[in-house]
Amino acid sequence: MAVSTRTKRGARPLIVTLIVIVVIAALGFAYASPYIALNNLKRAADARDAQTVNQYVDFPALRESLKQQVAGLLTRRLGSHGNGNPLAAIGAMIGVALIGPLVDAYATPDGVAALLNGMPPRGEPGEQPPAPPAASNPPAANVRSVPAPASPGAGNNAGNRANNSATSPQPPQPPQPPQTTAGYRGLNEFAVTYQHGVGDARYSAIFLREGLFTWKLAAVNLNE
Repeated sequence: MAVSTRTKRGARPLIVTLIVIVVIAALGFAYASPYIALNNLKRAADARDAQTVNQYVDFPALRESLKQQVAGLLTRRLGSHGNGNPLAAIGAMIGVALIGPLVDAYATPDGVAALLNGMPPRGEPGEQPPAPPAASNPPAANVRSVPAPASPGAGNNAGNRANNSATSPQPPQPPQPPQTTAGYRGLNEFAVTYQHGVGDARYSAIFLREGLFTWKLAAVNLNE
């Protein structure tokens, strides 16, 4: 009986320790869960994996948010350029007609990929999210190149080409990725903010909690 009592007493600290470890691990995972959701969603959106994207996006809520944000974007644009302009009402009607197609275009895996890569909608007529990058051609590993016979003046021609390439204009550099910050805005809200440069407009992609560990992209804010 005494041995059994000592065994039970010795097991209690172990059980308490295990419970504490489980609680700490659960809290750590709960804190990291929106970062994990963001990473998984971005990878799936870039790959246009619609099935996985659907798991991390509340599309009805995102559509409603896009509709409100694009309408506000167009209203601000007309307000800044339409004072005293009799065509402002016509512009407003055209802007309203643009909202539906633009929302339909961005409430898609392509649109989600654009939002998470610093390319939000700007309310332009016929605007579409960028298409996925084309797959690169496989390298021709088994193809050999046979050098052409040298011709008279080949050295001079090569020198001229080198000089021309040195003085020819360089291709434009690709746009730099936006500055990105992510963090909690409340217990149940997590935001990713994008900005291309100091003084440029910012916008945010907003994730909302569903349950303890599940987060979904549910809104955008185009006027941070």
